[in-house]
Amino acid sequence: MMMREELYLLRYDLQWFAKEGPGGEKTEPATDKKLSDARKEGQVAKSKEISTAIGLLALFITLKIWAGSMGRQFIENFSYMYSQIADYTKLIEGKINVRDFCILLNTALLRIILILLPIMGIGLVAGFVIELVQVKWKPTAKPLKPKGSKLNPIKGVKRIFSKDKLVELLKSLIKLAMIGYVVYSTLSEQIGVLFLLYDMKLIDAIQTFGGMAINLGLKISAFYAIIGLADYGYQKWKFKEDMKMTKQEVKDEWKNAEGDPEIKSRQKARMREASRRRMMAAVPQADVVITNPTHFAVALKYDPDKFDAPFVVAKGEDFLAMRIREEAYANDVDVVENKPLARMLYYNVELGAQIPPELYSTVAEILAVIYNRRHLA
Repeated sequence: MMMREELYLLRYDLQWFAKEGPGGEKTEPATDKKLSDARKEGQVAKSKEISTAIGLLALFITLKIWAGSMGRQFIENFSYMYSQIADYTKLIEGKINVRDFCILLNTALLRIILILLPIMGIGLVAGFVIELVQVKWKPTAKPLKPKGSKLNPIKGVKRIFSKDKLVELLKSLIKLAMIGYVVYSTLSEQIGVLFLLYDMKLIDAIQTFGGMAINLGLKISAFYAIIGLADYGYQKWKFKEDMKMTKQEVKDEWKNAEGDPEIKSRQKARMREASRRRMMAAVPQADVVITNPTHFAVALKYDPDKFDAPFVVAKGEDFLAMRIREEAYANDVDVVENKPLARMLYYNVELGAQIPPELYSTVAEILAVIYNRRHLA
């Protein structure tokens, strides 16, 4: 029995194995236009970690300086409010006057806000300054606009398990480890003082515990700032890599900015044709056409009201020279053969410009002959 072999063909697309899109690998630095467009969309290189770290550092430094004064103000505020309770909470028919009691609470709340205001203000200013240093001042509301792509569940799952999220997870674990180490090492050094808090007066215990908390916060903030600086460097590198472009993207952007070369070429051709038609329309008004006789043709006109010397109204080479001669013959314009003069005029005098002084005498002689012949005719 003979075995029958069957051949199966599997069709596949090689693009499945491509790492990049059809534009190729992103190897080119981002152009100024792409960076500007990204900035308008709110895409900038910045680190939230360093903003948080500097904000915390400013907060705890302020507490270190302001804590003593703030504590005294809290105590004074408490004493004042406690002394006013009897006046603001008079019993009326066995009930507390709610309106007066609310006035007392509002006054206490306002005093507390005024005490905390320097701390909140410094934290706000520190956060604003560090953001300004990172991304400069150019606010945009585009990142706040709703996008349908953000509601796509498939893309949402991809973002959850993306490389960026893994990096964020790694940063969080490093932060927890460093903060945990700082807290453990600090508290282990102060464990003896913590056991003595029970034997201290309330004010002394509060001051001691507050000082320990502030010092711990300063250490955590300092370590957090180190993480923030490293993250800021990483974010700048990542932003630069994400903004890279393929060679095709750079070409497309250049085309959009400068115009498609083919379109520009067609536009220039149309402009040349329009200029040529205007030039040919001016040949019938010329006084004379100087020829090579076949390679060059230059049409001159003398108009004393317009220029002090004859000027070029049309000029051409080869085929265009033939067209100028034909147009001159058709409109009874004199055609004069003068090879040196034709070449000199063609190469040295632009369209619409006057002839140079060194050619005055030669052209004047030609025009004089033409004018005399016309007068005799």
